[in-house]
Amino acid sequence: MTAGIDPGRIALRLTCRGDRVAEVAVASERPAASEVLRGLAADDVPRMVPLLFALCGKAQGRAAELAVAAARGATATPAVDADVAREALREHLWRWLLDLPPLLGLPPLREDFPRVARAIAAGHYGDLLHFLADARLGELRARLGRIADIEREEPAFLPRLDAAASLATWPRFSADFCQRPQWKGAAAETGARARQGAGVAGTTGAIAARWLARLAELEQGANGVASVGMPGTASAVPLAPAVGRALVETARGLLMHEVRLDADGRVADYRIVAPTEWNFHPEGPLRGWLVGCNAGDEEQLRSLVGRAVLALDPCVRWELEIAG
Repeated sequence: MTAGIDPGRIALRLTCRGDRVAEVAVASERPAASEVLRGLAADDVPRMVPLLFALCGKAQGRAAELAVAAARGATATPAVDADVAREALREHLWRWLLDLPPLLGLPPLREDFPRVARAIAAGHYGDLLHFLADARLGELRARLGRIADIEREEPAFLPRLDAAASLATWPRFSADFCQRPQWKGAAAETGARARQGAGVAGTTGAIAARWLARLAELEQGANGVASVGMPGTASAVPLAPAVGRALVETARGLLMHEVRLDADGRVADYRIVAPTEWNFHPEGPLRGWLVGCNAGDEEQLRSLVGRAVLALDPCVRWELEIAG
């Protein structure tokens, strides 16, 4: 977020007993969008929302635009928005070129990122495809297979949904749901790993699988694959008079907006469910991965937690406390 608004944080607290992690508490401490957007003229919402959310600004803006239009009665069938899809590719590229190399003991590819990001923005996917064949990315992929990973049963994955289909499970979004969303009564993960499904199932561990899922989506984008369900997919549906919902697939996963307008066409209520709320749910993947892990060496434990958090890619800062 920008505009002087604290974007919040993810707070992690691990409690250890003996040489094992016994408890994992995950708390997403993020401000509610309704506090900022309530009372705003509906036409101003699509311009304001990208200013509030620095990451995935195009996806946030598109979701706001579609949600407001749905509140006015317009339905948007699922389709891939090219600008949002390019933004997702840029996000994946950032993770692979700037975040992943230091995690694997290599320098970030800072000089390459702006050039390839510009190619993505211009729709020059041939340049992206050429870069993905670079030997340095092959080395990153090889090192991923050698990291200390997490061997755990996969969590539930959020399926591919559109706005109309979401109504059967979530007729309306409550404030509690926005903070701790659930799919059929349980926490679920969203994002590249969920979208790729069995496509990365043969990898050695949970952390590597999520990085390779991002790479798979980069490769698909470079090859011109842009099917419904992939990053950039957007849809919207009216829920009731003056109430609309929009769903957009972002790099990090499913983003959902729901708006209710008053009689003057201003925002009476606005709810956002971001991918971070899914992926950092108190009962989500982090808890499943980390409970039972070796806590004998705190430095190694902190390193493992860092790799796990980065694999899920929060859109805000995160902090770790280890007790016991």
